[in-house]
Amino acid sequence: MSEIKDITSRDKDFASWYTDVVKKAGLVDYSSVKGSMIICPYGYAIWENMQKILDQKFKETGHENVQMPMFIPESLLNVEKEHVEGFAPEVAWVTHGGSEKLDERLCVRPTSEVLFCDYYKKIIKSYRDLPKLYNQWCTIVRWEKTTRPFLRSREILWQEGHTMHATEEEAIKETLQMLHVYEDFQRNVLAIPVIVGKKTEKEKFAGAVASYSLEAMMYDGVALQNGTSHYFGNGFAKAFGIEFLDKDNKLQTPYQTSWGVTTRMIGSLIMVHGDDRGLILPPKIAPTKVIIIPIGNDEKVKEVTDTLCKKLKELDISYKVDERDKTPGFKFAEAEVKGYPVRMEIGKRDLENNEITLVRRDTLEKIKVPVQDVADALETLFVDIQNNLYDRALKRRDSMIYEANSWDEFKEIATSKPGFIKANWCGDEACENKIKDEFSMKSRCLIDDEEIHTDCVVCGKKAKYRLYFGRQY
Repeated sequence: MSEIKDITSRDKDFASWYTDVVKKAGLVDYSSVKGSMIICPYGYAIWENMQKILDQKFKETGHENVQMPMFIPESLLNVEKEHVEGFAPEVAWVTHGGSEKLDERLCVRPTSEVLFCDYYKKIIKSYRDLPKLYNQWCTIVRWEKTTRPFLRSREILWQEGHTMHATEEEAIKETLQMLHVYEDFQRNVLAIPVIVGKKTEKEKFAGAVASYSLEAMMYDGVALQNGTSHYFGNGFAKAFGIEFLDKDNKLQTPYQTSWGVTTRMIGSLIMVHGDDRGLILPPKIAPTKVIIIPIGNDEKVKEVTDTLCKKLKELDISYKVDERDKTPGFKFAEAEVKGYPVRMEIGKRDLENNEITLVRRDTLEKIKVPVQDVADALETLFVDIQNNLYDRALKRRDSMIYEANSWDEFKEIATSKPGFIKANWCGDEACENKIKDEFSMKSRCLIDDEEIHTDCVVCGKKAKYRLYFGRQY
Protein backbone atom coordinates (compact mmCIF):
# COMPACT_ATOMS: atom_id res chain seq x y z
CA MET A 1 0.00 0.00 0.00
CA SER A 2 2.86 2.40 0.76
CA GLU A 3 4.01 2.30 -2.86
CA ILE A 4 0.54 3.30 -4.04
CA LYS A 5 0.04 5.96 -1.41
CA ASP A 6 3.51 7.49 -1.68
CA ILE A 7 2.50 10.58 -3.62
CA THR A 8 4.24 13.93 -3.14
CA SER A 9 1.99 16.64 -1.69
CA ARG A 10 0.76 18.90 -4.49
CA ASP A 11 1.17 21.97 -2.25
CA LYS A 12 4.78 21.03 -1.50
CA ASP A 13 5.98 20.18 -5.03
CA PHE A 14 3.33 20.35 -7.75
CA ALA A 15 5.59 19.06 -10.53
CA SER A 16 6.60 15.97 -8.55
CA TRP A 17 2.98 15.44 -7.49
CA TYR A 18 1.90 15.45 -11.13
CA THR A 19 4.57 12.93 -12.14
CA ASP A 20 3.67 10.70 -9.20
CA VAL A 21 -0.02 10.68 -10.13
CA VAL A 22 0.43 9.91 -13.84
CA LYS A 23 2.77 7.05 -12.96
CA LYS A 24 1.02 5.56 -9.93
CA ALA A 25 -2.44 5.82 -11.48
CA GLY A 26 -1.14 3.78 -14.40
CA LEU A 27 -1.79 6.45 -17.03
CA VAL A 28 1.62 6.59 -18.72
CA ASP A 29 5.07 5.12 -18.64
CA TYR A 30 8.35 6.37 -20.01
CA SER A 31 9.69 4.90 -23.25
CA SER A 32 13.12 4.39 -24.78
CA VAL A 33 12.18 7.03 -27.35
CA LYS A 34 13.36 10.32 -25.91
CA GLY A 35 10.54 12.84 -25.50
CA SER A 36 7.78 10.32 -26.20
CA MET A 37 5.54 8.53 -23.70
CA ILE A 38 3.76 5.22 -23.53
CA ILE A 39 0.07 5.77 -22.88
CA CYS A 40 -0.97 2.82 -20.72
CA PRO A 41 -4.38 1.10 -21.04
CA TYR A 42 -6.05 3.19 -18.31
CA GLY A 43 -4.75 6.44 -19.77
CA TYR A 44 -5.76 5.40 -23.26
CA ALA A 45 -9.24 4.43 -22.04
CA ILE A 46 -9.74 8.03 -20.90
CA TRP A 47 -8.62 9.24 -24.35
CA GLU A 48 -11.00 6.76 -26.01
CA ASN A 49 -13.89 8.23 -24.03
CA MET A 50 -12.85 11.71 -25.10
CA GLN A 51 -12.70 10.55 -28.71
CA LYS A 52 -16.07 8.83 -28.51
CA ILE A 53 -17.90 11.82 -27.05
CA LEU A 54 -16.25 14.46 -29.23
CA ASP A 55 -16.53 12.37 -32.40
CA GLN A 56 -20.27 12.10 -31.86
CA LYS A 57 -20.48 15.88 -31.42
CA PHE A 58 -18.49 16.40 -34.61
CA LYS A 59 -20.77 14.09 -36.58
CA GLU A 60 -23.85 15.81 -35.17
CA THR A 61 -22.52 19.07 -36.63
CA GLY A 62 -22.05 17.50 -40.05
CA HIS A 63 -18.36 16.58 -40.02
CA GLU A 64 -16.81 13.47 -41.56
CA ASN A 65 -13.58 11.71 -40.58
CA VAL A 66 -10.72 11.29 -43.05
CA GLN A 67 -7.09 10.21 -42.85
CA MET A 68 -4.25 12.21 -44.40
CA PRO A 69 -0.63 11.08 -44.94
CA MET A 70 1.87 11.36 -42.11
CA PHE A 71 4.56 12.90 -44.34
CA ILE A 72 4.62 16.28 -46.08
CA PRO A 73 7.05 17.01 -48.94
CA GLU A 74 9.17 20.07 -48.16
CA SER A 75 7.99 21.85 -51.30
CA LEU A 76 4.35 21.41 -50.20
CA LEU A 77 5.06 22.65 -46.69
CA ASN A 78 6.73 25.76 -48.11
CA VAL A 79 3.69 26.88 -50.12
CA GLU A 80 2.40 28.97 -47.20
CA LYS A 81 5.47 30.82 -45.88
CA GLU A 82 4.04 32.32 -42.67
CA HIS A 83 2.73 28.91 -41.67
CA VAL A 84 6.01 27.07 -42.18
CA GLU A 85 8.03 29.78 -40.40
CA GLY A 86 5.80 29.35 -37.36
CA PHE A 87 6.51 25.61 -37.18
CA ALA A 88 10.12 25.50 -38.41
CA PRO A 89 11.76 25.10 -34.97
CA GLU A 90 9.58 22.07 -34.15
CA VAL A 91 9.64 20.19 -37.45
CA ALA A 92 11.12 16.69 -37.68
CA TRP A 93 12.49 15.64 -41.08
CA VAL A 94 12.88 12.32 -42.89
CA THR A 95 15.95 12.47 -45.12
CA HIS A 96 16.54 8.82 -46.04
CA GLY A 97 14.44 5.90 -47.21
CA GLY A 98 16.38 2.82 -46.19
CA SER A 99 20.00 3.57 -47.12
CA GLU A 100 19.14 5.98 -49.94
CA LYS A 101 18.95 9.73 -49.50
CA LEU A 102 15.58 11.13 -50.56
CA ASP A 103 15.41 13.55 -53.48
CA GLU A 104 13.22 15.76 -51.30
CA ARG A 105 12.99 15.90 -47.52
CA LEU A 106 9.74 14.80 -45.93
CA CYS A 107 8.35 16.62 -42.92
CA VAL A 108 6.64 14.47 -40.28
CA ARG A 109 3.37 16.39 -39.97
CA PRO A 110 3.28 18.94 -37.14
CA THR A 111 -0.25 19.79 -38.35
CA SER A 112 -2.09 19.09 -41.59
CA GLU A 113 -3.30 22.37 -43.11
CA VAL A 114 -1.18 22.00 -46.25
CA LEU A 115 -2.22 18.36 -46.76
CA PHE A 116 -5.89 19.27 -46.60
CA CYS A 117 -5.37 22.23 -48.92
CA ASP A 118 -3.55 20.06 -51.44
CA TYR A 119 -6.50 17.64 -51.37
CA TYR A 120 -9.18 20.34 -51.41
CA LYS A 121 -7.62 21.79 -54.57
CA LYS A 122 -8.44 18.50 -56.30
CA ILE A 123 -12.00 18.05 -55.08
CA ILE A 124 -13.45 21.58 -54.83
CA LYS A 125 -14.60 22.85 -58.21
CA SER A 126 -18.10 24.24 -57.67
CA TYR A 127 -20.19 25.91 -54.96
CA ARG A 128 -22.02 22.58 -54.87
CA ASP A 129 -18.86 21.01 -53.42
CA LEU A 130 -18.99 23.28 -50.37
CA PRO A 131 -18.83 23.24 -47.46
CA LYS A 132 -16.21 20.57 -46.89
CA LEU A 133 -16.37 19.54 -43.22
CA TYR A 134 -13.55 17.10 -42.47
CA ASN A 135 -11.91 15.94 -39.27
CA GLN A 136 -8.89 13.71 -38.64
CA TRP A 137 -7.88 11.66 -35.57
CA CYS A 138 -4.14 11.11 -35.78
CA THR A 139 -0.69 11.68 -34.30
CA ILE A 140 1.55 14.64 -35.01
CA VAL A 141 5.21 15.27 -34.23
CA ARG A 142 6.66 18.47 -32.79
CA TRP A 143 10.28 18.41 -31.65
CA GLU A 144 9.77 19.85 -28.17
CA LYS A 145 12.92 20.52 -26.17
CA THR A 146 11.29 19.96 -22.78
CA THR A 147 8.63 17.27 -22.46
CA ARG A 148 6.16 16.23 -19.76
CA PRO A 149 3.55 13.44 -19.94
CA PHE A 150 0.36 14.62 -21.69
CA LEU A 151 1.39 18.31 -21.49
CA ARG A 152 4.24 18.39 -23.98
CA SER A 153 5.42 15.41 -25.97
CA ARG A 154 7.22 15.01 -29.27
CA GLU A 155 4.52 12.66 -30.51
CA ILE A 156 1.00 13.92 -29.82
CA LEU A 157 -2.38 12.24 -30.14
CA TRP A 158 -5.02 14.69 -31.28
CA GLN A 159 -7.85 15.53 -33.62
CA GLU A 160 -7.74 18.29 -36.20
CA GLY A 161 -10.75 19.61 -38.06
CA HIS A 162 -10.18 21.32 -41.41
CA THR A 163 -13.11 22.88 -43.25
CA MET A 164 -13.71 24.92 -46.40
CA HIS A 165 -16.64 27.31 -46.97
CA ALA A 166 -18.04 29.41 -49.78
CA THR A 167 -18.23 32.61 -47.74
CA GLU A 168 -16.35 34.38 -44.98
CA GLU A 169 -19.50 34.46 -42.84
CA GLU A 170 -19.92 30.67 -43.03
CA ALA A 171 -16.27 30.09 -42.11
CA ILE A 172 -16.38 32.44 -39.12
CA LYS A 173 -19.59 30.77 -37.95
CA GLU A 174 -17.87 27.37 -38.18
CA THR A 175 -14.84 28.63 -36.23
CA LEU A 176 -17.00 29.84 -33.36
CA GLN A 177 -19.34 26.86 -33.48
CA MET A 178 -16.48 24.39 -32.95
CA LEU A 179 -14.98 26.60 -30.25
CA HIS A 180 -18.25 26.30 -28.34
CA VAL A 181 -18.46 22.54 -28.97
CA TYR A 182 -15.13 22.32 -27.15
CA GLU A 183 -16.34 24.69 -24.44
CA ASP A 184 -19.43 22.57 -23.77
CA PHE A 185 -17.30 19.41 -23.63
CA GLN A 186 -14.76 20.90 -21.23
CA ARG A 187 -17.34 22.32 -18.87
CA ASN A 188 -20.04 19.66 -18.93
CA VAL A 189 -18.01 16.48 -19.48
CA LEU A 190 -14.55 17.21 -18.07
CA ALA A 191 -15.98 19.50 -15.35
CA ILE A 192 -13.26 22.05 -16.15
CA PRO A 193 -14.16 25.76 -16.18
CA VAL A 194 -12.52 27.43 -19.17
CA ILE A 195 -12.04 31.01 -20.26
CA VAL A 196 -12.85 31.32 -23.95
CA GLY A 197 -11.59 34.15 -26.10
CA LYS A 198 -9.60 35.47 -29.04
CA LYS A 199 -5.81 35.35 -29.08
CA THR A 200 -3.72 38.45 -29.77
CA GLU A 201 -1.98 38.90 -33.11
CA LYS A 202 1.29 37.83 -31.51
CA GLU A 203 -0.15 34.63 -30.06
CA LYS A 204 -2.41 33.54 -32.90
CA PHE A 205 -1.71 30.40 -34.93
CA ALA A 206 0.82 30.79 -37.77
CA GLY A 207 -1.10 31.64 -40.94
CA ALA A 208 -4.44 32.35 -39.23
CA VAL A 209 -6.51 35.52 -39.50
CA ALA A 210 -7.92 34.92 -36.02
CA SER A 211 -7.32 32.29 -33.34
CA TYR A 212 -9.54 31.45 -30.39
CA SER A 213 -8.55 29.38 -27.38
CA LEU A 214 -9.93 27.68 -24.30
CA GLU A 215 -7.79 28.56 -21.29
CA ALA A 216 -8.00 26.36 -18.22
CA MET A 217 -6.34 27.14 -14.91
CA MET A 218 -4.58 24.31 -13.12
CA TYR A 219 -4.59 23.86 -9.34
CA ASP A 220 -1.27 25.73 -9.08
CA GLY A 221 -2.59 28.76 -10.99
CA VAL A 222 -0.76 27.99 -14.24
CA ALA A 223 -2.66 28.10 -17.54
CA LEU A 224 -3.14 25.19 -19.90
CA GLN A 225 -4.43 25.88 -23.40
CA ASN A 226 -7.03 23.14 -23.70
CA GLY A 227 -8.08 23.64 -27.30
CA THR A 228 -8.03 26.09 -30.20
CA SER A 229 -10.17 27.09 -33.16
CA HIS A 230 -8.77 29.13 -36.05
CA TYR A 231 -10.25 31.20 -38.86
CA PHE A 232 -7.84 31.27 -41.81
CA GLY A 233 -9.67 33.54 -44.21
CA ASN A 234 -8.63 32.52 -47.72
CA GLY A 235 -4.87 32.93 -47.39
CA PHE A 236 -4.12 29.22 -47.59
CA ALA A 237 -6.65 28.73 -50.38
CA LYS A 238 -5.04 31.49 -52.48
CA ALA A 239 -1.55 30.10 -51.84
CA PHE A 240 -2.69 26.68 -53.04
CA GLY A 241 -4.79 27.96 -55.93
CA ILE A 242 -8.10 26.56 -54.63
CA GLU A 243 -11.01 28.05 -56.57
CA PHE A 244 -14.66 27.22 -57.24
CA LEU A 245 -17.37 28.42 -59.59
CA ASP A 246 -20.16 30.21 -57.72
CA LYS A 247 -23.86 30.28 -58.66
CA ASP A 248 -23.13 33.05 -61.17
CA ASN A 249 -20.45 30.92 -62.79
CA LYS A 250 -17.67 33.19 -61.47
CA LEU A 251 -14.44 31.92 -59.94
CA GLN A 252 -14.19 32.46 -56.16
CA THR A 253 -11.72 31.51 -53.46
CA PRO A 254 -13.11 29.55 -50.48
CA TYR A 255 -12.57 30.34 -46.79
CA GLN A 256 -10.96 27.95 -44.34
CA THR A 257 -10.97 26.94 -40.67
CA SER A 258 -9.11 24.50 -38.46
CA TRP A 259 -9.65 23.41 -34.85
CA GLY A 260 -8.16 20.83 -32.52
CA VAL A 261 -7.70 19.31 -29.09
CA THR A 262 -5.16 16.78 -27.80
CA THR A 263 -4.36 14.32 -25.03
CA ARG A 264 -3.25 17.44 -23.15
CA MET A 265 -6.82 17.43 -21.82
CA ILE A 266 -5.90 14.36 -19.74
CA GLY A 267 -3.16 16.45 -18.13
CA SER A 268 -5.72 19.13 -17.31
CA LEU A 269 -8.04 16.54 -15.73
CA ILE A 270 -5.21 15.49 -13.44
CA MET A 271 -4.08 19.00 -12.51
CA VAL A 272 -7.54 20.51 -12.03
CA HIS A 273 -9.26 17.72 -10.08
CA GLY A 274 -6.54 15.52 -8.54
CA ASP A 275 -5.51 15.57 -4.88
CA ASP A 276 -2.78 14.11 -2.65
CA ARG A 277 -4.40 10.68 -2.87
CA GLY A 278 -4.19 10.64 -6.66
CA LEU A 279 -6.46 11.08 -9.65
CA ILE A 280 -10.11 12.17 -9.45
CA LEU A 281 -12.17 11.58 -12.59
CA PRO A 282 -15.56 13.18 -13.35
CA PRO A 283 -18.14 10.41 -13.89
CA LYS A 284 -18.92 11.53 -17.45
CA ILE A 285 -15.37 10.81 -18.65
CA ALA A 286 -14.33 7.98 -16.31
CA PRO A 287 -13.74 4.64 -18.12
CA THR A 288 -14.79 2.88 -14.90
CA LYS A 289 -17.46 4.70 -12.93
CA VAL A 290 -17.71 2.16 -10.10
CA ILE A 291 -15.02 -0.04 -8.57
CA ILE A 292 -16.60 -2.89 -6.63
CA ILE A 293 -14.62 -4.35 -3.74
CA PRO A 294 -16.09 -7.50 -2.16
CA ILE A 295 -14.81 -7.98 1.40
CA GLY A 296 -14.29 -11.58 2.47
CA ASN A 297 -15.29 -14.88 0.87
CA ASP A 298 -18.79 -15.01 2.31
CA GLU A 299 -21.38 -16.61 0.02
CA LYS A 300 -23.84 -13.77 0.62
CA VAL A 301 -21.18 -11.23 -0.41
CA LYS A 302 -20.62 -13.11 -3.66
CA GLU A 303 -24.35 -13.37 -4.34
CA VAL A 304 -24.99 -9.64 -3.81
CA THR A 305 -21.89 -8.74 -5.84
CA ASP A 306 -23.14 -10.81 -8.79
CA THR A 307 -26.63 -9.29 -8.52
CA LEU A 308 -25.32 -5.72 -8.46
CA CYS A 309 -22.95 -6.37 -11.36
CA LYS A 310 -25.87 -7.62 -13.43
CA LYS A 311 -27.88 -4.51 -12.52
CA LEU A 312 -25.03 -2.13 -13.43
CA LYS A 313 -24.57 -3.89 -16.74
CA GLU A 314 -28.28 -3.49 -17.51
CA LEU A 315 -28.02 0.22 -16.74
CA ASP A 316 -24.86 0.57 -18.85
CA ILE A 317 -22.86 1.81 -15.85
CA SER A 318 -19.21 0.86 -16.32
CA TYR A 319 -17.69 -1.07 -13.43
CA LYS A 320 -14.90 -3.38 -12.34
CA VAL A 321 -14.79 -5.97 -9.58
CA ASP A 322 -11.53 -6.16 -7.64
CA GLU A 323 -11.22 -9.80 -6.55
CA ARG A 324 -7.42 -9.90 -6.33
CA ASP A 325 -5.66 -11.53 -3.41
CA LYS A 326 -4.92 -8.18 -1.76
CA THR A 327 -6.12 -6.62 1.48
CA PRO A 328 -9.19 -4.35 1.39
CA GLY A 329 -6.97 -1.46 2.54
CA PHE A 330 -4.65 -1.93 -0.43
CA LYS A 331 -7.62 -2.02 -2.81
CA PHE A 332 -9.19 1.09 -1.27
CA ALA A 333 -5.92 3.02 -1.63
CA GLU A 334 -5.44 1.93 -5.23
CA ALA A 335 -9.01 2.89 -6.07
CA GLU A 336 -8.32 6.37 -4.73
CA VAL A 337 -5.09 6.71 -6.74
CA LYS A 338 -6.90 5.72 -9.93
CA GLY A 339 -9.70 8.18 -9.27
CA TYR A 340 -12.74 5.95 -9.82
CA PRO A 341 -15.75 8.21 -9.10
CA VAL A 342 -17.44 5.73 -6.74
CA ARG A 343 -16.09 2.84 -4.66
CA MET A 344 -18.60 0.16 -3.69
CA GLU A 345 -17.70 -1.90 -0.62
CA ILE A 346 -19.70 -5.10 -0.16
CA GLY A 347 -19.08 -6.77 3.19
CA LYS A 348 -20.77 -9.33 5.42
CA ARG A 349 -21.36 -6.88 8.28
CA ASP A 350 -23.20 -4.33 6.09
CA LEU A 351 -25.23 -7.05 4.42
CA GLU A 352 -26.59 -8.12 7.81
CA ASN A 353 -28.45 -4.80 7.65
CA ASN A 354 -29.18 -5.26 3.92
CA GLU A 355 -26.75 -2.41 3.10
CA ILE A 356 -23.59 -1.75 1.13
CA THR A 357 -21.18 1.20 1.43
CA LEU A 358 -20.62 3.70 -1.35
CA VAL A 359 -17.58 6.01 -1.14
CA ARG A 360 -17.44 9.05 -3.40
CA ARG A 361 -13.92 9.86 -4.59
CA ASP A 362 -14.33 13.64 -4.67
CA THR A 363 -15.14 14.03 -0.95
CA LEU A 364 -14.31 10.51 0.40
CA GLU A 365 -17.73 10.56 2.06
CA LYS A 366 -19.04 7.09 2.99
CA ILE A 367 -22.72 6.44 2.38
CA LYS A 368 -24.70 3.41 3.58
CA VAL A 369 -27.27 2.40 0.99
CA PRO A 370 -29.93 -0.38 1.02
CA VAL A 371 -29.00 -2.99 -1.57
CA GLN A 372 -32.24 -2.47 -3.51
CA ASP A 373 -31.56 1.29 -3.77
CA VAL A 374 -27.99 1.11 -5.10
CA ALA A 375 -28.81 1.94 -8.73
CA ASP A 376 -30.78 5.07 -7.85
CA ALA A 377 -28.13 6.15 -5.34
CA LEU A 378 -25.40 5.82 -7.96
CA GLU A 379 -27.24 7.92 -10.53
CA THR A 380 -27.70 10.67 -7.96
CA LEU A 381 -24.07 10.43 -6.87
CA PHE A 382 -22.76 10.72 -10.42
CA VAL A 383 -24.62 14.00 -10.91
CA ASP A 384 -23.52 15.33 -7.52
CA ILE A 385 -19.87 14.41 -8.09
CA GLN A 386 -19.84 15.91 -11.59
CA ASN A 387 -21.34 19.17 -10.35
CA ASN A 388 -19.16 19.32 -7.25
CA LEU A 389 -15.96 18.88 -9.24
CA TYR A 390 -16.92 21.71 -11.58
CA ASP A 391 -18.02 24.04 -8.78
CA ARG A 392 -14.89 23.31 -6.78
CA ALA A 393 -12.62 23.98 -9.77
CA LEU A 394 -14.53 27.16 -10.63
CA LYS A 395 -14.26 28.49 -7.08
CA ARG A 396 -10.52 27.88 -6.98
CA ARG A 397 -9.97 29.39 -10.42
CA ASP A 398 -11.95 32.52 -9.63
CA SER A 399 -10.04 32.93 -6.36
CA MET A 400 -6.84 33.24 -8.41
CA ILE A 401 -7.98 35.80 -10.99
CA TYR A 402 -6.73 39.28 -10.14
CA GLU A 403 -7.08 42.72 -11.70
CA ALA A 404 -4.26 45.19 -12.23
CA ASN A 405 -4.83 48.82 -13.18
CA SER A 406 -1.21 50.00 -13.16
CA TRP A 407 2.29 48.67 -13.73
CA ASP A 408 3.02 48.64 -10.01
CA GLU A 409 -0.15 46.63 -9.32
CA PHE A 410 0.68 44.20 -12.12
CA LYS A 411 4.23 43.74 -10.81
CA GLU A 412 3.05 43.16 -7.23
CA ILE A 413 0.53 40.49 -8.28
CA ALA A 414 2.81 38.81 -10.84
CA THR A 415 5.65 38.42 -8.34
CA SER A 416 3.60 37.30 -5.34
CA LYS A 417 0.48 35.44 -6.44
CA PRO A 418 -0.22 32.49 -8.77
CA GLY A 419 -3.06 32.75 -11.28
CA PHE A 420 -4.35 35.01 -14.04
CA ILE A 421 -4.20 38.80 -14.17
CA LYS A 422 -6.81 40.89 -15.98
CA ALA A 423 -5.30 44.08 -17.36
CA ASN A 424 -5.87 46.79 -19.93
CA TRP A 425 -3.61 46.89 -22.97
CA CYS A 426 -2.96 49.44 -25.70
CA GLY A 427 -2.54 46.81 -28.42
CA ASP A 428 1.20 47.41 -28.89
CA GLU A 429 3.13 44.15 -29.11
CA ALA A 430 6.04 45.80 -27.27
CA CYS A 431 3.91 46.08 -24.13
CA GLU A 432 2.81 42.45 -24.50
CA ASN A 433 6.44 41.40 -24.85
CA LYS A 434 7.52 43.42 -21.81
CA ILE A 435 5.13 41.47 -19.59
CA LYS A 436 6.37 38.20 -21.06
CA ASP A 437 10.04 39.12 -20.67
CA GLU A 438 9.78 40.44 -17.10
CA PHE A 439 7.30 37.98 -15.59
CA SER A 440 7.23 34.98 -17.98
CA MET A 441 3.51 35.64 -18.45
CA LYS A 442 1.86 35.40 -21.85
CA SER A 443 -1.42 36.90 -22.94
CA ARG A 444 -4.05 34.15 -22.75
CA CYS A 445 -6.97 35.73 -24.58
CA LEU A 446 -8.89 38.97 -25.03
CA ILE A 447 -11.80 39.89 -22.78
CA ASP A 448 -14.67 41.30 -24.84
CA ASP A 449 -17.45 41.61 -22.26
CA GLU A 450 -15.93 44.17 -19.89
CA GLU A 451 -15.60 47.93 -20.33
CA ILE A 452 -12.17 49.56 -20.45
CA HIS A 453 -11.89 52.20 -17.73
CA THR A 454 -8.13 52.72 -17.38
CA ASP A 455 -5.06 53.04 -19.57
CA CYS A 456 -2.57 50.38 -20.64
CA VAL A 457 -0.90 48.93 -17.54
CA VAL A 458 2.49 48.89 -19.28
CA CYS A 459 2.91 52.20 -21.13
CA GLY A 460 0.05 54.30 -19.75
CA LYS A 461 -1.34 55.11 -23.19
CA LYS A 462 -5.02 54.76 -24.04
CA ALA A 463 -6.09 51.12 -23.75
CA LYS A 464 -7.89 49.36 -26.59
CA TYR A 465 -8.30 45.90 -25.08
CA ARG A 466 -8.63 43.94 -21.87
CA LEU A 467 -6.53 40.79 -21.60
CA TYR A 468 -5.94 37.81 -19.39
CA PHE A 469 -2.26 37.21 -18.69
CA GLY A 470 -0.85 34.05 -17.12
CA ARG A 471 2.04 31.63 -16.99
CA GLN A 472 1.55 28.49 -19.02
CA TYR A 473 2.46 24.83 -19.30
